Amino acid sequence: MTGTRKGTSITRRRAIAVTGGTAAAGGLVIAGYQYASADEATATATGTATETASASASATSGSGTCVLMSSVTEGPYYLDGALVRKDITEGKDGIPLTLRITVQDTTESCAPVAGAAVEIWHCDAWGYYSGYTTANPGGSAPAESEDGSTADDKTYLRGYQVANADGVVTFKTIVPGWYTPRTCHIHVKVHTGGEKEDGTYEGGKVNYTGQLFFADGIAEQIFELEPYSQHSGTWTKLDDDMVYDGGGASSGLLTLEPVHKKDPSKGYKGSVTLGVDPDTENTGAGSGGGGGGGTPPSGAPSGAAPSDAPSASASSSASSS
Repeated sequence: MTGTRKGTSITRRRAIAVTGGTAAAGGLVIAGYQYASADEATATATGTATETASASASATSGSGTCVLMSSVTEGPYYLDGALVRKDITEGKDGIPLTLRITVQDTTESCAPVAGAAVEIWHCDAWGYYSGYTTANPGGSAPAESEDGSTADDKTYLRGYQVANADGVVTFKTIVPGWYTPRTCHIHVKVHTGGEKEDGTYEGGKVNYTGQLFFADGIAEQIFELEPYSQHSGTWTKLDDDMVYDGGGASSGLLTLEPVHKKDPSKGYKGSVTLGVDPDTENTGAGSGGGGGGGTPPSGAPSGAAPSDAPSASASSSASSS
């Protein structure tokens, strides 16, 4: 089922149909979720909609066996040359999200993978991706250029962080908006064996390609807020998404906790644990791949980077914080 939101009608300025890609069979990785605060027994998002993440989807089961999930496509909006930095917002407006990701080694009893490079990318509050700002997000939304921020159209909402001794990285970002025909999501890759160079991450291999998802109730209440509410139309719920397979935490559903329980505009803390085999390469499927998610609609971006896409030369603005 889809959720329909009503807002001010704004003339559509974009003409390219978009998609976030499809699910595809890949190497197995582990997904488990930990709470944003270690002293809390549950992680509950409350407000007009209350969503509680299942505590049963932990990084390890009672027997010590790690929970597994399959990699999925990177989608058509991936770009090389993302910057190593903690804050990827570049001034983009939206509900704040602090995302904590832990990387574990499946071959070493879920030991932390220190030095793993975690890369994320996602759309802005109106459904636009940096590097592809002329792609129509569906429904009716202002042009990406009307957001009033000083964000670089080639780099916003993309970045790497290198895991500490506990295998942990933390990103400062915003909750993504939506675009046709995808649900609210964040893309993620885990790299090992490379190194930071000129402000980005070079070499090594990709051990995991996946996507992280938001509960419908949380997404719905966020999409009622500014600036999300300026994008009107029908957004896709989890049950109808072409990538999310309904498996809950083991399928990428984030554990989320509101910063202020009575005011979702204050933001959220999100967390996830990803287990990888550092010796195995897994780049996910291409944007046109098959698998459980289906095939992207015709007219979707091919996945090739624009001619002026960012590269290591863009690293002068990088922050390693």
